[in-house]
Amino acid sequence: MTMPAAIASIASDAGSAGQPPLVGQSLPIPRYLEQVYWWAYVHPKAVHLFEREWLVNAILFGNYGRLRDAALAELGSTVHGKTLQVACAYGNLTPRLRQRLAADASLDVVDILPIQLKNLAKKMPADERVALLQGDSSSLACPDASYDQVLLFFLLHEQPEHVRRATLAEAMRVVKPGGKIVIVDYHRPVRLHPLRLLMTGVFRKLEPYAMDLWRNDIEAFLPARAKPASIVKQTCYGGLYQKLVLIR
Repeated sequence: MTMPAAIASIASDAGSAGQPPLVGQSLPIPRYLEQVYWWAYVHPKAVHLFEREWLVNAILFGNYGRLRDAALAELGSTVHGKTLQVACAYGNLTPRLRQRLAADASLDVVDILPIQLKNLAKKMPADERVALLQGDSSSLACPDASYDQVLLFFLLHEQPEHVRRATLAEAMRVVKPGGKIVIVDYHRPVRLHPLRLLMTGVFRKLEPYAMDLWRNDIEAFLPARAKPASIVKQTCYGGLYQKLVLIR
């Protein structure tokens, strides 16, 4: 499988026999992740705790399967071409995406955290079509128009605004003209949503950047110089979640 040209391969002991190898550069962990999300993604005990599908489903109030399947459906029952998943995700999203890959397709998963890549490797069988890459979503080490589709699954609400803007700009840069960007994330719920008060408290206490997606449409964070040709938006569960499909 051909890796993005600007990504250097490195030996790793993370992928044991029968698991995908990890490739990429040795990159520093962003400070906001260490300070804000250490409890969810950075600490080894966090990975051990949250890598339970029932818990992920509970956090999403029983909507994990629905949201996962909505994202996968946009990529197709059989996924062709080159796909980029930006950031690992707890649960079985990526294993199910791998199962949909056509014989000549490929999937690159980029994450800044080696511990998340190692965790994903444990869930994935060895497959020459799949590469797990350490990389920065806000500065992807790959050429323009490299991918046919890009997936961002519950990533943007976890990023400070400047990182979110850069991540979206990079997604627009690396997807091919006519290619698709699929985004699933939080959304401002309806005013009388029974979970609105609870989620407000959760976000203010644990996920301080998430309220940005209540105050603004995701489109507001797209680069002005590279607007998509089309945007289709759907919300569900009283508006608490959204799916955006952008065509470059």
